Amino acid sequence: MSEYNHREIEANWQKYWEENQTYRIESHATKPKYYVLDMFPYPSGAGLHVGHPLGYIASDIYSRYKRLKGFNVLHPMGFDSFGLPAEQYAIQTGQHPAITTEQNINRYIEQLKNIGFSYDWSREVRTSSPDYYRWTQWIFMELFRSWYNNKTQKAEPIESLIALFENVGNREVNAPCDEDTPSFTADDWRTMSEEEQYLMTLKYRLTYVADATVNWCAGLGSVLSNDEVKDGVSERGGFPVEQKLMRQWMMRITAYAQRLLDGLDGLEWTESLKEQQRNWIGRSVGALVKFEVDQHAGRRIEVFTTRVDTIYGVTFMVLAPEHELVAEITTAAQQGEIDAYLEKTRRKSERDRMADVKTVSGAFTGAHAINSFNGEKIPVYIADYVLAGYGTGAVMAVPSGDQRDWNFARHFGLPIVPILDAQKDIEVEADATKEGRYINSGIINGLTYQEATTVLINWLEEQGRGKGKINYRLRDAVFSRQRYWGEPVPVYYRQGVPYLIEESDLPLELPAVDKYLPTESGEPPLGRAEDWKYQHAGDGTRYDYELSTMPGWAGSSWYWYRYMDPQNQDAFASGEAINYWRQVDLYIGGTEHATGHLLYSRFWNKFLKDRGYVPEEEPFKKLINQGMIQGRSNFVYRVKSTDYSKPVFVSAGLKDQYEVTPLHVDVNIVENDVLDVERFKATRQDIAGEKAEFILEESGPSQDRYLCGVEVEKMSKSKFNVVNPDDIVSKYGADTLRLYEMFLGPLEQAKPWNTNGIDGTFRFIRKFWRLFYNDNGRWMVTEEEPKADELRILHKTIKKVEEDIENFSFNTAVSAFMVCVNELSSLKCHKKAVLQELVVLLSSYAPHISEELWAALGNEKGTVSKAQFPKWEQQYVVDDIFEYPIQINGKVRTTLPFALDTAPPDIEKEVLTNETVQRWLEGKTPKKVIVVPRRIVNVVI
Repeated sequence: MSEYNHREIEANWQKYWEENQTYRIESHATKPKYYVLDMFPYPSGAGLHVGHPLGYIASDIYSRYKRLKGFNVLHPMGFDSFGLPAEQYAIQTGQHPAITTEQNINRYIEQLKNIGFSYDWSREVRTSSPDYYRWTQWIFMELFRSWYNNKTQKAEPIESLIALFENVGNREVNAPCDEDTPSFTADDWRTMSEEEQYLMTLKYRLTYVADATVNWCAGLGSVLSNDEVKDGVSERGGFPVEQKLMRQWMMRITAYAQRLLDGLDGLEWTESLKEQQRNWIGRSVGALVKFEVDQHAGRRIEVFTTRVDTIYGVTFMVLAPEHELVAEITTAAQQGEIDAYLEKTRRKSERDRMADVKTVSGAFTGAHAINSFNGEKIPVYIADYVLAGYGTGAVMAVPSGDQRDWNFARHFGLPIVPILDAQKDIEVEADATKEGRYINSGIINGLTYQEATTVLINWLEEQGRGKGKINYRLRDAVFSRQRYWGEPVPVYYRQGVPYLIEESDLPLELPAVDKYLPTESGEPPLGRAEDWKYQHAGDGTRYDYELSTMPGWAGSSWYWYRYMDPQNQDAFASGEAINYWRQVDLYIGGTEHATGHLLYSRFWNKFLKDRGYVPEEEPFKKLINQGMIQGRSNFVYRVKSTDYSKPVFVSAGLKDQYEVTPLHVDVNIVENDVLDVERFKATRQDIAGEKAEFILEESGPSQDRYLCGVEVEKMSKSKFNVVNPDDIVSKYGADTLRLYEMFLGPLEQAKPWNTNGIDGTFRFIRKFWRLFYNDNGRWMVTEEEPKADELRILHKTIKKVEEDIENFSFNTAVSAFMVCVNELSSLKCHKKAVLQELVVLLSSYAPHISEELWAALGNEKGTVSKAQFPKWEQQYVVDDIFEYPIQINGKVRTTLPFALDTAPPDIEKEVLTNETVQRWLEGKTPKKVIVVPRRIVNVVI
């Protein structure tokens, strides 16, 4: 092929790769392995826009590079295919979510293949496939069959817990469990019935059923995660969301809190990402303090505090609105106010409550608690800034030392008591200092912070009123969704008690339903399934299944292991495959998964290691968050008028002369910010024909054209700034798209998309082609030996590109390619010895043109990915010329090039005869000339 025809070249090679399974890999112990993984996508109906492939292109470049370096590279792709959008579409249309999902996946695969990714498609996984989710269900069952032993710091089979109960009861068992777990002896255990023993084990299992406060969205008929709620409404559909106490499946992730923290230290993640996880886990060292409730004998409010030293400054308490004691301790006089506040709180998500730090609100319960240290009665309020699931759901308020408490106290007219002699201006704002000595503080008066903390914790433990404690912000994860389109939970109920189905009955598949809505009695959609019962193998009795499904994060919490051995019917992956691939070496994805997905994945991975199924403590060795490609929006400006029959649009250069309303316009009918007026009219019925007037530019390069306004913002359909990669590939080619996305800027940073800028990259690709073929299509490559300057250009490029790829500086490598091609073109270099190495070098970025030229150079067809990455030679990367800065009396006045082996006297001689230097000398004789080889020349006069 003599002409660069990107459509034909790319179609041919994509067909070849697929037919020949070019990127299919096997586990080869003789080769070093490298596992590159993209955070797999949810297949939305909109398909990909040009922002989506950014991370995929980067991971593909690195995968191809590692193959050239001799690694056996696992680089798979799959789909996180359970999701709310498909279910909502099913509710609206009646079409089964599986059909919609299949269509969307096929669209995604088509788009991904068009861009030339080197995925091993034989390993594709889909979380909604029963062959896949049978193992998600199996892992759930393993969690249910396990407990966490704090002594061994690992999960163990439930049988080992039962053995402890049989020998010593639970008094010596150190394990996370339900708060209402009673203490019992081995004798007590033996007197329990089989069912009572089973119920006791439920309090320790790593997945369990409990009442939890959740984000309930009636409009969607489901519980939502915090990420799915924005400003009190569902992110999808905008339906109201309220806080509701519901029976839910939970995951005891809190058992792993410290290990999740400790594991961060050895990971090659950015510090900012690690810090996000640390903050989410939220380790705090403090004390648990118990406050008696006045006139409610036996009732105590437990508070966790990191500042027990401030105990004498407590002037009120605040409970979470959902706290279990609120209903019991609220007085009749305050019931109306409390009920109104509870209703208001129900309409806020936890995230909204945490984010709102300015609003002061609350309601008095009418009850009082008693401070054990001084016997004072303190009023008990409720307020939405306290969360039931964090700590104990109660806060002891010290307004002199905490600004939020200070604001609350001022708002409700409560006392503010100083507790340290170093506190200043507490009548103006709180002072959280730990300096000075305590005042108004009973047994710790005159002590310092360190002294006081020890005294107070000792007193609490001696009096049985509290203890020192480490607390975590992390809470157990809700593992239920009242939806249809998700993994069924492999559980049935016998007399209201959950039991696992038999492993042989996996996968438990989704049943058919008539609608994808909750039942008329409020049960989840699975309640609509006819005759969907579990038949027990032992007694033949039919039992009700769990009607909730698993959350969206279940299938994505272990998927990297399935890629290792995706066809295995006997295990989620074989031990051989897991021990070869071990963990993901490079993981690339967006920052939106910094907490949820990454925490849950790390939790499940640690559990699987504890149980002996995997060898690594952490799933993702190195993680890179790619930045967002932002949209470049265009605007037209409609002149404000009361005459709507003939709208007037004024060009951007003239808009300041009018009162206008900016309107987004489809960027696909704008080129170089010039609007295609006729196409714009065709998209708007209200301005078709002669209805609209367009005021065009009056002068300049855009004269007589309609110039659009520009703004960089998030790429979305609502802003009409979505650019489809299919259009770019069709017009410029996939290789151009890949190079351009990398050229836009550093991988981790956000950057705006500008289709206008892609022409430069397209010109580079064609210029590269012309090193091999001239404009008339004649083959230009020769067998001549390359010259030294040509080899210097090549080897400097090899070194630069290798360093840049290793450092994930993909944008600067593209710049190096451009410089190299420009310089070789200037030298009219068409030598095979140079160009063949350059083809291999470029193949990671632009695989289609590289395959085409690799074959044209006489190599075996389709083998550029099996070539060896070029090696640079030191002799060609060291410059033989150095540009010396020439200083005169300490100021650089010019620069002069000298060969590296030029002797200092020769340098001095030439410097002094230089015309620029002579001009600055003004006829004077220098006092001395200092030559520092390969550094600088300084002339002193």
